[in-house]
Amino acid sequence: MAVCFVTLFQWRLNSVLILQENEILFGVKDQILSLVSKLDEVGSFLGNTFFWILHAREMAESFLTLSEPVLEKKGKEQMVSFIRKLDEVTGVSGDVERIWAHYKTWVSEIRGTLRKADDYVDDFIIKVCEQTEQDQKGSTAEFGSEIENIKSRVSEIMNRRPQLGFSPVLEDFQKLLRSKFDEGTPLVSCMLSYMNLPYDLKLSLLFCCAFRRVYPKTKADLVRVLVAAGLVQEKSGELMEDKAQENLERLVDLGMLEEEVSILNSLSVPSPYYELSLSVMKAEYFFISTANSDCIIPPTARHVSILEAANTITGMNSLPHSLFVSAKDGLSKVSSDCLRNVLHNAKLLRVLNLENTKLKNLPDEIGQLLNLKYLGVTHSRLNELPESISNLRNLQTLDICCSRYEFELSNGVLNLAQLRHLKMNRPMNDGEVRVPQGISRLRYLQTLEGIYAGGGIAEELGIMTQLRSLEVRRVSEDHADELYFSVMKLTRLQNLSLFVERERESYDSSSSLKYGNSILPCLESFSPPPLLQTLKLKGRLIEMPLWLGSMENLTTLYMSYSHLSENPTTILQFLPNLKYLQMEEAYKGRRMEKEFFRAGGFPKLEYLEISSLNLVEWTEIEEEALPCLKELSIYYCMELMVLPEGLQHVTTLQILNLWNVHEDLIRRLSPNGGPENYKIKHIPLVIYSGRMSHGFWGERPPRVTNL
Repeated sequence: MAVCFVTLFQWRLNSVLILQENEILFGVKDQILSLVSKLDEVGSFLGNTFFWILHAREMAESFLTLSEPVLEKKGKEQMVSFIRKLDEVTGVSGDVERIWAHYKTWVSEIRGTLRKADDYVDDFIIKVCEQTEQDQKGSTAEFGSEIENIKSRVSEIMNRRPQLGFSPVLEDFQKLLRSKFDEGTPLVSCMLSYMNLPYDLKLSLLFCCAFRRVYPKTKADLVRVLVAAGLVQEKSGELMEDKAQENLERLVDLGMLEEEVSILNSLSVPSPYYELSLSVMKAEYFFISTANSDCIIPPTARHVSILEAANTITGMNSLPHSLFVSAKDGLSKVSSDCLRNVLHNAKLLRVLNLENTKLKNLPDEIGQLLNLKYLGVTHSRLNELPESISNLRNLQTLDICCSRYEFELSNGVLNLAQLRHLKMNRPMNDGEVRVPQGISRLRYLQTLEGIYAGGGIAEELGIMTQLRSLEVRRVSEDHADELYFSVMKLTRLQNLSLFVERERESYDSSSSLKYGNSILPCLESFSPPPLLQTLKLKGRLIEMPLWLGSMENLTTLYMSYSHLSENPTTILQFLPNLKYLQMEEAYKGRRMEKEFFRAGGFPKLEYLEISSLNLVEWTEIEEEALPCLKELSIYYCMELMVLPEGLQHVTTLQILNLWNVHEDLIRRLSPNGGPENYKIKHIPLVIYSGRMSHGFWGERPPRVTNL
């Protein structure tokens, strides 16, 4: 991991040169490049097989300590044997722990020096952004001198680098280890796979493990966190978000991350990679993740995650770059005051995520975090942001989803010149948030979600051609034409959500059709942008839009409260790349027959969700329909008595969810004599819930695998 710290600091220095606002640094460009070159030398030395072995040994020892309660005898023997083999190959003998401690001390010195240097760079950037041009010149000269001093300190440490013993070629050594620890020793095999990851993939996996086993946000949210935390190399002319997404997809391909189909775009870290990553975090103090608010946070911790805090936030002696707080049931006033103190001392903070804290306001100290790039305050009671928010000139992401019932953004948000992602919504009514006119001035904005497009905002959207994700709520006839005309200009748009304005009468809680009389207007005049991958339509449709059938790039479609009289799948089943389809009250008919799911239809669909209060009969699925379906969810189909004939031929199904369905349907499907169990007995897991019964049939995947 030590070489990861070197690489991260190099990325930081290079990003300083890329930033246009730091043109004042041109005079010290040579000093920066000279330090980067010296760090190449350090990285080359730390890349020696000897340090790879040291890291593997630390990881294995930490894993043994952390996993003792759940580690089976076989797994423990594997780790102990692995450590002995590492010592044997490197020729370490005698006082083994003392010898390894010598190398660890030297690595810690390098790491500590680079941590301080990284903080110094952040301090400098914050300082010069507030200075006059004349003062900036003096500070820049001091910065150049300090860069030279950092280089000298690194050189001096390198002059004292330890003499390495026998160091085999890494590829040969790994081949030897794999021959000794084959498929019969899965723990070691997984560890070797982890050790071979590039630096950015290792760091990305660690961040995934810093949260709950199933990351509670979307893949896109995790991408934004990785970018803000500096774990993605910045290159001129490239979007870091694309690189972060590519890293996550590579981890999925390697089996180190798993996509949860039922929770769209969420990720989980499977065993034993989860436990192995935790052992790295503990050994390196890179990321401290705890469920205990009273836990002592070491001063070396750069990233801190406090999960399910009861009602307090611990004080911290460290200078974290990332702070994640997930409250169990809100935070007390004492914790809010503690948060104020933490923020006052956390001037180097880059990522701040506060979830379910139920804060009524953010402290003004938030405006002092000039290095902040990610601010998430979700499930709160905020109804406004402090005026000091306009000071956050480096902020890239502002996520205030699920805030208080009344919320309106002030003009201060227009000062956030680097903002790339703005996510908002409210939990009541239409959930829209009004943004100030002039929002199009935010020329780097890629994500804009939860907005109301009336009052001239619809026209502004047409200028924001850099947008990739757009969610508009409370769409109505008075601005629909302007909105659609603007959206059609957004040629880079990949995700689009359109939620209709509900009529006042449909707020009646006694009505189950929340959007029954609210028509999504003017869709016949709309033509989707060519790169669109995700489309969400909420509101009544007079007829199925014909342009839906031409969306060859579409992978995800939500149709909510469409209340169509015609069969929507007539068009949808021919979409070549559709993977996720949710139909919530999309079809108001009482009967679905075999033409809904024809042979060869939905060639790539993996997840299908159907919700309908009207549905009484689902008669048949043609054989060879739904050839890739992994999960089928039937929600709130309370009148449905039988599942379709032909479901038994959908052999790819792994999960069947039956929520709020008729008790007779559950009895018919029961493995204990149910007459229609033959339709579902091939499905590994069936989860059911009726008015009187709930449970599951099959084997529920364990949250922690035996190790």
